[in-house]
Amino acid sequence: MVEPQKFSDFSISEDLLKAVADMGFEEATPIQKMAIPVILEGKDITGQAQTGTGKTAAFGIPLIDMIDSESRDVQAIVLAPTRELAIQIAEEFARFGKFKKGLSIVPVYGGQPIERQFRALRAGAQIVIGTPGRIMDHLDRKTLSLQKIRFAVLDEADQMLDMGFRDDIAKILGMTPKGRQTLLFSATMPPAILDLSKRYQKDPKFIRVVHGEMTVPQIEQCYLEVKEREKLDVLCKLIDIYNPDLAMVFCNTKRAVDDVTSRLQARGYFADALHGDMKQTQRDRVMGKFRKGSIDILVATDVAARGLDISEIDCVFNYDVPQDVEYYIHRIGRTARAGRAGTSISFVAPKEIYKLREIQRFAKVKINRIPIPSTSDVEESQARLLIEKVKEVNLTGLGERFIPYVEQALEEGLTCIEIATALMKIHLGGRETETRSYENEGGAIEPGMARIRISIGRDKQIRAKDIVGAIAGETGLPGRSIGAIEIFEHFSYVDVPADRIHEIIEIMKDRTIRGFTVEMTKVENK
Repeated sequence: MVEPQKFSDFSISEDLLKAVADMGFEEATPIQKMAIPVILEGKDITGQAQTGTGKTAAFGIPLIDMIDSESRDVQAIVLAPTRELAIQIAEEFARFGKFKKGLSIVPVYGGQPIERQFRALRAGAQIVIGTPGRIMDHLDRKTLSLQKIRFAVLDEADQMLDMGFRDDIAKILGMTPKGRQTLLFSATMPPAILDLSKRYQKDPKFIRVVHGEMTVPQIEQCYLEVKEREKLDVLCKLIDIYNPDLAMVFCNTKRAVDDVTSRLQARGYFADALHGDMKQTQRDRVMGKFRKGSIDILVATDVAARGLDISEIDCVFNYDVPQDVEYYIHRIGRTARAGRAGTSISFVAPKEIYKLREIQRFAKVKINRIPIPSTSDVEESQARLLIEKVKEVNLTGLGERFIPYVEQALEEGLTCIEIATALMKIHLGGRETETRSYENEGGAIEPGMARIRISIGRDKQIRAKDIVGAIAGETGLPGRSIGAIEIFEHFSYVDVPADRIHEIIEIMKDRTIRGFTVEMTKVENK
């Protein structure tokens, strides 16, 4: 892959940098790194890049940066083969131009009332995005003028030619000034595309993204079609079903990493975050926990996960479909190392199915669709795991010391079935019946952290998530900032940032955890 580069390395305005930062992106994809500087120089580009490489940002960011938002003339025209792609491009452009005052972007496509498009164009738009057919319709009606066009973009040019838009493209470009900057992107480079480039571009710079080969055939690859608002519930169910010792959850942005991590922690999962905004000491601390098993779920961006060498990851969850097709290969390659089996599950929104097709085509692999798990699926899976544990205990004979208790229950009139089912209900009644805790190897307090002793423990059925939830909810401290937790029979320890410890103790002195009044005191680091 191309060496990583941050958007701040490009000569783009603060408004654009702020928008990119607000979206949470950490680095440019290969096509963005190659295209953005060339476009900013005013040169034409012919780019060979597939859907799913981040090419919309590759031409959208510099184009929006160079638009004169004080003028109401149409300065850029973007042609796309389908209404779906036109809408997608318009949505991304709107996010990139979020902080650029006066910017107006209008998508035009079939299936939308044309009167609405008339009103939007009359109000003034610097950027018009649409299908060739609908663009031609507006040109014929004189509701769109291309006389002041400075930029023309042909996205998915090979698809537009395949769909018979060659003549429309020629007419549209013929109505734009010859001094325009023309950007052409296509997944393939047949002679017809090269002919377009020759006829309508000036000494274009050719750029091409070359994808890597899939080298992890032993990985079970699946996907679910799931709506954004349902993702977290589905993720939790899958974690409960697969019960991985170690798992990685990949998100496209730093903001998503923080959000998913805090929500997992609030539900009692031992998760932590890893992204580019974290200091190296924080990253080392998180990775130390992950390797030791103190946390079993690592939520990360592609950039943060680059170069990690962990050989025992059971599952990789693509919470977001990756921006670049090649990122998918790198993500799932985190599992199934050292000859182990592994599972990769991707969450795909209905409008992202096309990205999945591109991944399958270029990775030359079949990704099977699986149904969204139900609550009964989770319960069944956990019951199977429990039965396997019962078999193991019986084989080792470690359960023999409990025979007298079972015999006593039998004498009191309970049957074996009643005892077994009741115990399963107690154990599988939900995650709320679990008493899990972070382990802090050797009891050492990590640099930058301080330890609090809490006056209740397992005797009050206190769980790690109760402690995290209470402290985070009352003090506003992010759940991911809370460190190691140890729960003992009558008390517990929790590590918190040293500079917040006195504030936390002060706020929590009048609060309760699970209805119990607690006393919190600082543990001196000896």
